[in-house]
Amino acid sequence: MTSPSEPLPPSTRALIEQLAQGDPDATMSMGELLDSFSERAFGLFLLLVMLPCFIPLPFGVGSISGGLAALVGFQLLFRLQRPWLPGWLARRPIHRRTLINFRDRMSRWLERLERLTRPRNEVLFENPLAHAFTGLLLISLGIAIALPLPLTNYPFGLILLCYAFALIERDGRLLAIAWLLGLIEIGLLAGFSAQLTSLVRGWIS
Repeated sequence: MTSPSEPLPPSTRALIEQLAQGDPDATMSMGELLDSFSERAFGLFLLLVMLPCFIPLPFGVGSISGGLAALVGFQLLFRLQRPWLPGWLARRPIHRRTLINFRDRMSRWLERLERLTRPRNEVLFENPLAHAFTGLLLISLGIAIALPLPLTNYPFGLILLCYAFALIERDGRLLAIAWLLGLIEIGLLAGFSAQLTSLVRGWIS
């Protein structure tokens, strides 16, 4: 595991590759892992909580990932300097095999991302209003992915991964794209919910 004195990997792909090195059965605690990545910890935390959405797991995992994504959003909204975790979550073990599976599944996309992202437009990470807007969107998307709706894990999960990569890479342009995609997804969900409500009312009346 990276120590605080070592330079951080220059990209999301390199960071994931570094974390995936070693015994697949080894574990590390969530708090221990985040402590090593200073200002990039919010992005790393969001990335880790979204991993289950891309790995075959029992139904209901979206509610856990969504709730934790919303937790990240609340902390950004209130401008915490580093992620706060409840004790049970800070002590929760993370199996390196989970990171290896994610790396293997997403390696092609991570390579493309590495070519497209870099630190830029960093004012979006420093401006208080932009910071709050990011937090509000993460809360909304976290709640949306936690809803028991079919086929929502991947589309919402991919958008939340964009937020994670933007926070890790300090890429303001990618963050702006994630804002737009998040607003579109929330709008589509709101429209679908309104249609579903009207349909149900029609059946009842």
